[in-house]
Parts: sequence; structure tokens; C-alpha cells
Amino acid sequence: MSDLGPVSPGHRADVAWLDRWLLRPDGEQRTTASSTLMPVRTADGTPAMLKIAHIDEEERGGELLDRLNGTGVARVLRRFGPAVLLERAMGARDLVQMVEAGHDDDATRALCGAADRIHRAPLDPLLVAPSPLVDLPTWFRELFARADQLGPLHRRGADFARELLDDPLDEVVLHGDVHHGNVLDFGERGWLAIDPKGLVGERAFDYCNLLCNPSHARALEPGRLERQFGVVIDATSLDAPRLARWLVAWCALSSTWFAIDDDPARADSVAAIGERALTLQ
Repeated sequence: MSDLGPVSPGHRADVAWLDRWLLRPDGEQRTTASSTLMPVRTADGTPAMLKIAHIDEEERGGELLDRLNGTGVARVLRRFGPAVLLERAMGARDLVQMVEAGHDDDATRALCGAADRIHRAPLDPLLVAPSPLVDLPTWFRELFARADQLGPLHRRGADFARELLDDPLDEVVLHGDVHHGNVLDFGERGWLAIDPKGLVGERAFDYCNLLCNPSHARALEPGRLERQFGVVIDATSLDAPRLARWLVAWCALSSTWFAIDDDPARADSVAAIGERALTLQ
């Protein structure tokens, strides 16, 4: 549900939204470069999460959540500008903990199910301008611009991405950042996603990042990528060679972003996942 009217100038943003929507803090606030998150309770005691975007990408994600109206994602209770009030995940299950407890396959299936629910949302209404969605050719622009400067895996990934983008299949609304920390337990509503990037493109793309998570170290454990790749194929009925090419392309793109952020260790580790993905062809 959207709202009207600006926050009073000079008022601290988080306090202003608490006052405006009659919220009270209900946990520790977390602030990053991209957003501020605060667990809160509404006037009637309902647990919720207040998120204030600091960048356009996060604000676009809030708009997509609003438009999806709870389809595969957390419901939006209030929204205006950079601020969004979301239903809070109150279930006890945690996908990272499931992996650590030896239930990696179950966690992967839960992630696939959450992505599938989003993919089933009607696409046409989300493409009406101004759309909260970004197309995949735009999303891959940094890889296309820098592939030759970085390494053979990046060049190979860029070539795969161009081939796939030139002949897309099954174009849907994409979450864009499906991983074990972005799909939470919402109790009776099941596993739902938060923090979408808001993309549009081939549905296979959305299953690549989860194969690199919950950490690069976990993804690179012997046999793990191959096994979870098989779980994804079983859960989604995707074409295995095509998903493998998307995975190489995604790893090359992710590695490029880490290189731009001057994080060579993670640039190298996700590139190593991409090199292993080449053997899945």
C-alpha cells in the first residue's frame, strides 16, 4: 500500500518514519551503504520490518515488492519513496542453518520454489512504464565492457551471455538475487523472498546465484556444485547445458563486480565456481 506526503525536512529519517506510521522499534537497527533495516511493531502490535533505501536499486526493489502484492515475496504494508514497511518473517527455519545441518538439497529446493512463485507473477503489468524492472542486457553491461581486461573466464562468460541474451527463453519477472539469506521463513505463508533486484529475462538466470551460496567456500566443496546443480535441474526442469552456460555467465559477471569493488579474493573465488561450471556443459 503506497502513502502520500514527504517526511519533514531535518528530521532523522528512521525516526521520521517511525512517527509517521506509528511504529515502535522491536530489535536492532542495521545500516549499510544501500539501506537501513529496523524490526518494528505496528500500532496494533503486528511485527514488521521497516526498510529505508539509500540507493535507487533498493528503492526499485521496494516498488517491485509492492507491485507483486505478496506473490512469492514479503507483503508490503506501507510504502512511500525510499521507505517500505514489510511483513516480518517470523518462522523458525533458516536456509543457511539447514545447509550447515546437512540439508543442502532441501535448502536448494526451497530456493527454487520461492523463485518459481515469483516467476509465475504476470509480467505485462510490471513492464508498464515506469517499470521497476531492468532487462538482463543492461544488467550484464559491466561484464561486456570489461571482459577482455579481466581474464579468459570473463571472456567466455561474456560470450555465453551474449549468445543466451540474443535467443532468450521463458522470459519472466526475475528476483535477481536469489540466495540463502534472501529467502526467509514466513510461517504459514512458507518460504518467501525479500530484497529483489527487479529484473526481467530468462528464468534460468535466477537459479545461478543460489548455486554460488551460502558461501563461495561451500560452493567449491568437492562435488557440491555438481550435486546442487542436479537438484536445481530436478526442481525446475531446466535444460542442463543451457543452465550451465548461464551459470558461467553469472559467475563472470559477479567476479567483474567484485573486481570493480577491489575485492580480488571474492572475484577469484566466484571465477573458480565459473571454471567448475564449465565442466557441467
